[in-house]
Amino acid sequence: MTYANLLIELKDAVGWIRINRPDKLNALNRETLQELHEAFRSLGGNRQVRAIVLTGAGPKAFVAGADIAEMNGLSAIEARDFSKLGQNLMLSIEQCGKPVIAMINGFALGGGLELAMACAIRIASSTAKLGQPEVNLGLIPGFGGSQRLVRLCGKAVALDLCLSGQPIDAARALSVNLVTRVHPPEALEEETAKLATHLATLAPLALRGVLDCIRYGAEASLDVGLDYESQMFGLMFATEDMHEGTDAFLQRRPAVFTGK
Repeated sequence: MTYANLLIELKDAVGWIRINRPDKLNALNRETLQELHEAFRSLGGNRQVRAIVLTGAGPKAFVAGADIAEMNGLSAIEARDFSKLGQNLMLSIEQCGKPVIAMINGFALGGGLELAMACAIRIASSTAKLGQPEVNLGLIPGFGGSQRLVRLCGKAVALDLCLSGQPIDAARALSVNLVTRVHPPEALEEETAKLATHLATLAPLALRGVLDCIRYGAEASLDVGLDYESQMFGLMFATEDMHEGTDAFLQRRPAVFTGK
């Protein structure tokens, strides 16, 4: 499938998605949201793809936000539907069953930060700026920012970012757990590719199990989360990959996982 606003590439079992609207700082309009949903559905269902990297084209922005020019003309009902369109995309990223890395190469503001927060891992350039500036427009986050921020960083940080509307730099984002790794701009893509390629060598079903355990467990009580983990742990013993991994360890050889 060809996309108007995305560039898709498959390298070493890693699917790369680049949002390609650099003249708009990769802002998210309806068309881009719909294309992203289709791209994640396609890559998520492709057995050749073991990990996914999401980033923005051009040197300035991951995603600088939602497309304000498009939003400006929305009615209240249309705005609610636009919010739901974005929220459904974020859920589809979380639930695609494969590790998704947000490579934050520049501004990640508003909808851009919300998009990054839906990814399993966030790696930022040391020059990146991240924030939820919606209050400056008389708005609030609409793609899940108020909810994922509090879960990732806690109530105090979520209130600070959403109420002030002021962006923070990558160092501050790292200190509050909004991103997990920071690299100089010139090393960002290489380091991201290394991690993605490593993930792509691991057992796909085990990776999915980790994603599910952490996603479900974060919303459940400890006893429910522990029970889910035990069920998932037992399920791994029915996979060929578990036997390959343990045999390879005992035989002191690299494991070759097939996703079965």
